[in-house]
Formats: sequence, structure tokens, C-alpha cells
Amino acid sequence: MPRAVPALLLGALLGVVPALPGPAAAETVNQSYAMPGTGAITITGHGFGHGHGMSQYGAEGAARQGKTWREILQFYYPGTSWGTKSGRVRVLISADTTRDVVVAPRSGLRVRDTGTGKDYVVPTNGATRWRLDVSGARSVVDYKTDRWHRWKTLAGDGAFHAGGQPVTLYYGGSSRQYRGYLKAASPSKGSTDRDTVNSIMVENYLKGVVPLEMPASWRPDAVRAQAVAARTYAAYEMQHPRAGHYQICDTASCQVYGGYTAENDLSNAAVDATSQVILTAKGTPAFTQFGSSSGGWTSANQFGYLPAKADPYDGWSGNPVHDWSLKVDVSRIEKAWPAVGNLKSIKVVTRDGNGQWQGRVGSMKLVGTKAGKATSVSISGNTFRYTLGLRSTWFSFS
Repeated sequence: MPRAVPALLLGALLGVVPALPGPAAAETVNQSYAMPGTGAITITGHGFGHGHGMSQYGAEGAARQGKTWREILQFYYPGTSWGTKSGRVRVLISADTTRDVVVAPRSGLRVRDTGTGKDYVVPTNGATRWRLDVSGARSVVDYKTDRWHRWKTLAGDGAFHAGGQPVTLYYGGSSRQYRGYLKAASPSKGSTDRDTVNSIMVENYLKGVVPLEMPASWRPDAVRAQAVAARTYAAYEMQHPRAGHYQICDTASCQVYGGYTAENDLSNAAVDATSQVILTAKGTPAFTQFGSSSGGWTSANQFGYLPAKADPYDGWSGNPVHDWSLKVDVSRIEKAWPAVGNLKSIKVVTRDGNGQWQGRVGSMKLVGTKAGKATSVSISGNTFRYTLGLRSTWFSFS
């Protein structure tokens, strides 16, 4: 068994890329589960995440059965075609919440003035830190010895870089190294705010993504499939940017990115082995959602290449979330939805129709009594899942 699953791990366990609204649940069901007056119920389920697209545990299971990375991707994204993508992607570094960008001095460190396109070589002057800050609405460059000193005022936004070598960024008491440019980016013209944005070549960006989304020690074909899925997702976001000054974020709301610090030789090799390869649909990058575990069935989303289909690869012996169970006290449900009062039963109204119990829960009702009157609270399966911390919406009760 590979090392403990990281953010497949942090974000992908929860679905990594955010699920856009999918098709309505396919089937109306009439499933009612009586609740005890006191004590706990056991919720059993399958999979971890939204279930759209590639199961990461499934990719490893398929690779263990001898499937190549191309076969894995064709299984999870049927109907897509092969394409290529290169260029530079702009990534929001969300952990750096201040308006300045503070870096360590290093050989080759430069500052790019985006207003003039000119580079300035940072001098060796005994500084322990360099920063991009704001004076009025102008970007300025400072250095620190015993205190901060002003070095230069820029015409546009500033960006640190070191000719492709990693630069150490300091933020919130932590530090991390990044390739490419570390820019103090204006959210809008004339703004006194700045966001830290890493402008980086796509291939180098992926080297900071893949080992945080899948253990680098997994089968090479699984890691290569992950590299292509992540590259394709980045390419999709580049065409559908999150904001004017960046295209993609570095958290599980997009896909997890840890910069040069996160790189691993094994996952770097997977990125290199699949260099520039992406999946396309109608000539544009596909929306390649992926998640930790399908539980044995993938879930449909709005694109035809994200269908609901049986997944024979997800249930290998090393997948701890193919099947799961959780004990939940009835009082916890009552506290989460106080309008229900005393919970008497849970009724599942719709499911997607795939697999055990007729699949993932679309909608449900909590039925109870309060002040002597019958109550009914309607909620979605997703709301129930996230409120109680369930691994997926494919669940039932006992």
C-alpha cells in the first residue's frame, strides 16, 4: 500500500475540481428509514468525492491490472480526443493573504516591472528579505536589513523571478518555493490591493500538482493518467479563468498545487512522459473532473464524456474508501436541522439510479415532530453529506 493518501488526497477526496450542476437524479424512490428515539444510526456508503470523471483509486486499480495511462483515461472520459497544451498558467497563491509578496534573496533574483517589461537585477546588499508592496496605488520594491528600505518604484505590477530557478516565498509564518514568476497582481486597475499570483509554465505547474493529488509511488500509468487529467483541467481553466488577474487557484476548489516544494522525482517523470498531452472535446480542453474513489460507479455530470458507468477498477484491496460506514448520533442530525424537532425517520426521495440502493442520493426529507406537530425538512444529498462529513452522497442507513 502506498503512503497515506495526501490531498487525493486533500482535494480529490472531496472531489478536487468543483462539481458544476449535473443532471437531475434519474429516479424517484420511496425509501424510508426509521430513526431510534435516542442513540446512533450507522450510515454506510461507497466512494469518496463527487464521482465525476476519473476515480484516482480506480486509476491505480486499472494500472495494477495492466491498463496503460491512455486506456485509463479513455475509460473514465469516453468520447474525448487527444490534443496538446503548452504555455503559461497564472495560479493564485491563496495562503498568502497579505498584499505584499516577500521572498528570500538568492542568486539570479530579479524584479520584472510589468508596466515597462524591464527586469532589474536585485543587488547583493546584505538584505534578508525582498518584497513587493504598495505605496498609494503604485507598486514598490523594498529590502530588509535591520528594517525595511525602499529600493525602487515601478510603473506597473512587480514580479520576482530567478530565471526559472525556484524562489522562496514567505507567508503567514511559513515558506514555500515556486518556479516561474511570483507577482503582486492588481485585482483591478488603480487598486491598492494585491494578490500573490504564480505565473508558471504549465509543465512546471503540473509538477507541483500531481504529487499532491495522487501518491507519486503509485503505478506509473496511474500517475501518468493523473498528470494528463490535471493538465487538461488546467487547460480548461485557462480558457475559463477564475478572475482577470489569475486563471486557477491552488486549493481543492480547483486542484491542489504546492509549487517546487511539493515536487517528487516519480511524479515529475509522469509529467515528462505525457508532456503537453490533454484530452479534448469538440476541439477544446475537456472538463476533466476527478475524485478519490467512485465506489464502483462514476456519476454523470453535464458533459457527455462524464457519464455514469460501472467502474470495475475502483474496488481493489488497497482502496479504504470503496466501502465505508459511519456511526452518527440522532441528536447530531436534530441539532443540524432544528426545524425537524424529534427526528422520526429519514426518507430518500430521489437517487441517480446506479448501483446498490439505486445509487447516489439526490434529495431527501427529514421527518419528525416538534411541539406536537408533524415536521418535514427537505434537503439535498450533498447538503446532508457535507453537514455530517460523509465521504459521498452514495449512502444508506441502518
